[in-house]
Amino acid sequence: MRFWEFTRSPASVHLLVDFGVARGLAPAQLLAGTRLSPERLADPNQGVSAAQELRVAGNLLRWLEHPPGLGLEVGLQYHFSAYGVWGYGLISSATGADAMALALRFLPLTFAFCGIAYHEEGELGVLGFGEPALADGLRQFLLERDMAAAAVLLREIGGGDFRVRAFTLTARAPARGNSRRDLPTVFGATPTYGAARDSLLFDRAWLARPLPQANPVTVAMCEQMCGRLLEERRARLGTAALVRHYLDSAPGGQPPTLDGMAQRMHTSPRTLKRRLQEDGSSFRALLAEHRSALARQWLQEGNLSLTEIAARLGFSDLSTFSQAFKRWHGVAPSAYRGMREGA
Repeated sequence: MRFWEFTRSPASVHLLVDFGVARGLAPAQLLAGTRLSPERLADPNQGVSAAQELRVAGNLLRWLEHPPGLGLEVGLQYHFSAYGVWGYGLISSATGADAMALALRFLPLTFAFCGIAYHEEGELGVLGFGEPALADGLRQFLLERDMAAAAVLLREIGGGDFRVRAFTLTARAPARGNSRRDLPTVFGATPTYGAARDSLLFDRAWLARPLPQANPVTVAMCEQMCGRLLEERRARLGTAALVRHYLDSAPGGQPPTLDGMAQRMHTSPRTLKRRLQEDGSSFRALLAEHRSALARQWLQEGNLSLTEIAARLGFSDLSTFSQAFKRWHGVAPSAYRGMREGA
């Protein structure tokens, strides 16, 4: 995740503290090492850093002794109201598809530490999650939290009949023993461990549904406010970081273009090129970086053929993809997959 530098609302830390207090911990235990106080968390004008939230999450894990499934339990507490204007924009959208587009467009305004992208496989909608580069216990906790929180939002937007078709995790299943508790189900799905990917699957027909609380005026206001917040963050962090986010959250099978990226960021292609040059980068370089990372991921997962990977990445044919992959990694994609399978 490339947005840890962003200052964020204290709402997520507040949820973590409330969760720990409900299980017998003191606020001081949970806030140790953060320079935060309950009073500051109650002030909507105060922000917290991602590093502070990570410290609170680590304190929660340590004091509760790393119980399996804790991230799932915590994630199920993240209702749309915790996200402020971003959350209200989702429930005010016209359809589930509109809500999904708004969610991915303004993902940096959330508390997620995972990269999140959406694509479709037949009749299924698939949210894929990229693990944050953190220590094992904290990484798994945040991955489970972000996935469960996304499921809550889907349920709150879509209504009480929304169901998760599959909830898959690449991590090994928790060891069975006297300390193991029953893992929570996530809206109809029991987490499946040892899978090829970290993903949340649901019937994509749900995305076509009109949302019961749709309000075009409210969603327009929310979009404007989210746009201003994101522009403030772009000015602090840089354009290249935001482009990386939008590339990471681009729908599968839809290779982005400079013009399309500029449109999503509410600017012109010329201005976007200039800002990237000021950051010492270019859209072409960032797109190659993005394609390289996706190619490695999909080759390691083994679910897609080389031809399918080439098509998803926007290459005209397998040969062109193979040549690009050799430039990126020094070996052909078939050889890279073979090395990973033999590791």
